[in-house]
Order: sequence, then C-alpha cells, then structure tokens
Amino acid sequence: MEVEKMDENEWKYHGEGNQSLVVSHCQRCVVLRFLKSPPNQTKTSEEILHHLQNIVDFGKHVMKQFFGENYVHHGEIIQLPLDFVRQLCLKIQPERPECRCDKDMDTLSGFAMCLPNLTRPQSYRLAEHRPLLCIEIKPKCGFIPFSSHVSQEIKHKVCRYCMHQHLKVANGKWKRPSKYCPLDLFSGNKQRMHFALKSLLQEAQNNLKIFKNGELIYGCKDDQDCVSDWNELARHLKPFFFPSNGLVSGPHCTRTIVKELIQVITMTLLSSTDTCRAGDMKTVPVSQGRSYCEASAFNKELVRNGKHKLESSGLPRGCLLYKTLQAQMLDMLDIEGLYPLYSRVEQYLEEFPEERSTLQIDGPYNEAFYEKLLDLSPEDDGTVAFALTKVQQYRIAMTAKDCSIMIALSPCLQDECSEQRSVVLASKSRFTFSVSVLDLDLKPYESIPHQYKLDGEIVNYYLKNVQAKDDPVMSNLFKENEDCTLVLHKV
Repeated sequence: MEVEKMDENEWKYHGEGNQSLVVSHCQRCVVLRFLKSPPNQTKTSEEILHHLQNIVDFGKHVMKQFFGENYVHHGEIIQLPLDFVRQLCLKIQPERPECRCDKDMDTLSGFAMCLPNLTRPQSYRLAEHRPLLCIEIKPKCGFIPFSSHVSQEIKHKVCRYCMHQHLKVANGKWKRPSKYCPLDLFSGNKQRMHFALKSLLQEAQNNLKIFKNGELIYGCKDDQDCVSDWNELARHLKPFFFPSNGLVSGPHCTRTIVKELIQVITMTLLSSTDTCRAGDMKTVPVSQGRSYCEASAFNKELVRNGKHKLESSGLPRGCLLYKTLQAQMLDMLDIEGLYPLYSRVEQYLEEFPEERSTLQIDGPYNEAFYEKLLDLSPEDDGTVAFALTKVQQYRIAMTAKDCSIMIALSPCLQDECSEQRSVVLASKSRFTFSVSVLDLDLKPYESIPHQYKLDGEIVNYYLKNVQAKDDPVMSNLFKENEDCTLVLHKV
C-alpha cells in the first residue's frame, strides 16, 4: 500500500484505546494504528518499533492459536513519511474525545501498524456502493470464578462485571448500572442471549457500538456521552432489515427492527466461520464454572415469575464466543490465587534482574512463548517456572476478557450468495457477514498488582452497599439449581 501517495484528507479518525490511536481510509479497507504516550514520556523510534513488533507477534503466534486463522488479523508494520504523519495528526486532533487527549499520537518514529478495516466483511470484495453495518461488542468475562483460592463466597455467585457496575456508578463513570450480564451472552441459550443484547442496546456504555458505513451511529463516544435513542437507531437500520419499506413507522416499527438486529447478532455469534482448532491447548472444562450469575436481571425475572431453573444450551465449539471463553478460563486461580505466584516471580527478579529477558516477560512472543502456555497443571511445585506459567496464562485470560468482537454485515441478494460466503437470514433480508476479534494486545505484567487491588475494591463495595440491601431470601431460591462440589484441603 503506497500510503505516501495518499492525501491525509482521505483518512479519518476511527477511535483509540489507552495505548494507541486508529485512523481509517475513506475508500480502502485498511486502518492505521499509531502508538500514543504522555507528552513527557516520548519513546525512541527503536522502542516504538519493538512495541509494535511485539503486538504483531503476539497476535500471529499466540492469539491466532486460541481463536483461529479467520478471526484474528494481526496486521503488519509499515513506515510512513513523517510529514504525512504530522499532517494526519493535525487533521484528526479536533475529532478526538477530550478525555483521550492526555496522550499524544506518535509523530516522530513514522512507524504504524497497517490492519484490515474490520467494519467491513473480510472474506470477499464488496461493491463500492454496498451499504455496511458493523456491531462491536466487548463481551467481558463470561464465567464465575471456580478457584478454591477465592476468599469471598459472593465471587462464586455474582460475576465480576455485575459487581463492578455498582462501583463504576458510585465513582461517576456511568450514570446507571447496566442490566447486561456476560454470563447470559456466553450461555448459548438464545433467550438469555437476546436479553443480554437487548440490555447492551439499552445501556451500551463502552461495551457496544454500531457503525454504519464506518461511522458511529450508536454507542458511547466517552464515559458519559451515551447515544441511546432506539428510534434514531431504527431509522438507520430500517433500509437494512426492511429494504422494501413495507414496515410502518412508530414504536412497533422500532421494536421490530431492534428485535431483528438482536436475532441477526445472535446467529452470527453462534456461527462458526473457522474450522481451525485452538492449537494444542487442552481446553478448560466450562462445567467447572457456574453457568449463571445471581445478580443477572434475567435470573431475577425468572425468580419473580416463580421459575428457579435456568436453561444453559451451551456454545457451539467452533464459534468465537466459545473460543473466547476458553481463553478467558486460563484464569484458573483467580487473581487471589495468582497474586502470590506473581510475588514469587517478582522476588526472583529482584535477586536476578538479568533473567527478565530469559523469562520472556516482555517478549519475544513467539512459538516458544506459546508452547510454555500449554501446561495446565494445577499442582504447584514451588518453582519460579510454575509461577511464571500461571502468570502468563493469567495475562492471556485478561486479554481475552477485554477483547472486542466485530460483526460486519452487508446486504446481499439471493443470487449473490454462494457457498464460499457466510450468510445470515433476517425476516425480509439476508446478509453476508464476517466475525473478527480485536483489542488483543497482551495485558501488561505490571498491571497485576492493580488488578489485585481493584478486585478487593469491587467485592468490598458490593458486599457493603449492594448485597447487604438485597433480600436474603433471593439467594436461597437458586440453591436447588446449584452444583455441589466437595473441595478437600490439606491439614
């Protein structure tokens, strides 16, 4: 791709995270990702290149093994003319949210990652005029901790996401808690999945965004700026789901279109577009974790209706949600069981700091790094090697817990659909689609103490301010559907 021959006006601001900023091209199906840093912490060109190479290698050699060839797009590193980068930075600066402007886009190295634009279906070329719809979902952690190291019983009953919602509202990050519970989405039960997706649409926060032809039409631009007008969303989506305009306007029209959207999202999430198995990784039995969360609004509604038994259909093994859940469940010890092992590694590094590179804590993330992740043995032999393996598995799990799933849809006519294309049917239309996963940067080793502290804050706030106010009878209603596990401890 000859980026230097493209005018910077052909690129537009696409979004950003904590460490990088993304721009997309108006015509071509590519995006550029630039690293960011605080103004007083500028990295050298060599450090920028090394960081980007680690991101590419981690996606190519590690995460592709978990998710499969068709779901992960690791991209490549390119070097751009510095004048082009500076002009691009000036163009997009006014479009950046104020809360993101504490860090500057790298304009000194010229290095960037070139990636496919995942708001478009990836499996084939589209006609230029074809409308595009993309749904980005950040599903979060889809299981309840099953580790015997958990010290508070509430963590075996209520998921991390549902507990964290209350602390975020108290801290002013969000105005109200969401009814979304990740365990409902990961259940594989269509009724629960529909409820989860409807809850995301009602309170998107930063867990759901919808793009039309690459432009954000629904979701949050920052912590408080939530666009949640279903009527406006329905106006955008009506040509996709009812192209013949045979649906009347009004509340019924809006509800029907939203229902169609939820149905299509559910079908794509349960689909399998990649036959690749997850390498040599032995899977963690999903049955080890409880399949429901007591705080889920779906579960509470069942209890109110006198139904105490939950259906759990399970996920198809080839779908992206299943693979995401398997990667998440590498967190077998919970942060409470993991933190002492992290401390063991830290103590070793204090004595032998030169061993940090040998242990591959900061890369390279190659085949050898992946091979070390394959040991799922729970038996602690007291070694640094065991501790490090669990720490690295935890970092993979945290990455999977914070990834995003991109569902790209484009309408197609019946005679255009072939066996080579993935197709999903709605009531009055059909779509070709692709499902991809992004935000797969390995979580920093140094973030583990923060995660340990945050976990305590989330649980303590929930116990003090939420559970204490709940009806104590509620938890008893779930006991008949709860698996009984006998845990033996050495004495």
